[in-house]
Amino acid sequence: MAEAPEFPAAVLDALRQPLESGSISIHRANSVATFPARFQLVLAANPCPCGGGDSPEAACACPPATKRRYFARISGPLLDRVDLRLWVDRVTPSRLAMERDRSLHPGTPPTLTSREARERVVVARAKAAERLAGTPWRTNAEMPGPWLRGAGGLHPGSKATRALDLSLERGGVTMRGYDRVLKVAWTIADLEGAERPDHRHVGRALVMRRGVAA
Repeated sequence: MAEAPEFPAAVLDALRQPLESGSISIHRANSVATFPARFQLVLAANPCPCGGGDSPEAACACPPATKRRYFARISGPLLDRVDLRLWVDRVTPSRLAMERDRSLHPGTPPTLTSREARERVVVARAKAAERLAGTPWRTNAEMPGPWLRGAGGLHPGSKATRALDLSLERGGVTMRGYDRVLKVAWTIADLEGAERPDHRHVGRALVMRRGVAA
């Protein structure tokens, strides 16, 4: 969803239910119909309404109140359901030149291709499905928080969750955010072929949620 803050807040908040439950219910006078609604949501936004907030040449012309109204359309409850957040720098000629030099330099490690990325994802999903055999779930995203923090094996207070526990205590994440960080940590571990997440995987998932991942 490009230019997400340009959508009315009510439209964006309508995504909260399907993001949480994987289904959507339509209520009518005499009946309720429920439909499957599992999807991957990608939101994109400019740094400000005028788009010049990150440009060294085109200075931002937006008053602070305008910026606040712009981003307030993405409510806290909706943003709490976004697992990964990333600031994308503006593309400049110098960045393009760096990428070109990187591709031409013989000693530079090759970047991951789309085919290679897909293969890693397929292997990771198979690993998750094997681990979750005997449960109602097949992917990390489906695991409910209470099970994840219990039988799922990542107990609060363990060495693996120490940084996340501290963030929860300080208000850096909500309880929903806590569980979502654990799910992302399991996904990172599966992608790396690890048996279970450790403090490094949980830490990376927490950094990605804070929007400072590179």
